Amino acid sequence: MIIFPNAKINIGLNVIDRRDDGYHNIETIFYPLINIKDALEIIEADKLSFESSGLDIPGRVEDNLCIKGYHLLKKDFDLPPVKMHLHKHIPIGAGLGGGSADAAFFIRLLNQNFNLGLKDDQMLGYARQLGADCAFFIQNKPVFAFDKGDEFEPVKLDLSNYKIVLVMPPVHVSTAEAYGGVKPSPTKTSLMELIYRPVAEWKNHIKNDFELSIFKNHPEIRGVKAALYEAGALYASMSGSGASVFGIFDKTPDLEGLAQGNEVFY
Repeated sequence: MIIFPNAKINIGLNVIDRRDDGYHNIETIFYPLINIKDALEIIEADKLSFESSGLDIPGRVEDNLCIKGYHLLKKDFDLPPVKMHLHKHIPIGAGLGGGSADAAFFIRLLNQNFNLGLKDDQMLGYARQLGADCAFFIQNKPVFAFDKGDEFEPVKLDLSNYKIVLVMPPVHVSTAEAYGGVKPSPTKTSLMELIYRPVAEWKNHIKNDFELSIFKNHPEIRGVKAALYEAGALYASMSGSGASVFGIFDKTPDLEGLAQGNEVFY
């Protein structure tokens, strides 16, 4: 059985304060980006295995979130061994939640394939144990995310009448680098309120706290954001902790210049 995990973007990201458990309290809007996808297949097998194609996935296989997700559910269910194949297309180190999406969709796939009978809230509980934003992809709908980024309130946000373009420069930004350069501070107005302003007003009110330090370290990312505004974006921002930058347009833009040296996803 095959499933297609999609990316997400962060519309705004405020780092509020540091928690006692080492995480940070944040607030952000998660919005699914369904035109950028991986492909994940599982087949019942004699032994548990994982293989991948497409983009190279760094790290050890045993640390992959899909493998961890299997062992997590195996504690509570009599799962047979499976062979997993992941075709990786979502850029890595891009702030798009690709690894989290793969893990959450894997939980959904196991639930469906082996008739585990898990409801959404139960799958959310498993996903939260794998990563802060994994749980978002269980329901895969726009939400206001807060606390560690794993508590959600639904938002009525539909950008289907706009064109969202994503640009991925040849840069990798680690989560450690992103959080190492940010200065947490409370916000005056919650994103839950700001997101209902017209999209054309977002650039004056909605920000990503990671941009300040990351743009200093990686001016090419700042340049991508500027180029998107020059091309007519109503709103442009780095997604999550970077390095990807998205632009929201009222029509398909001409980004031929940006395609030189960067990946552009329409």
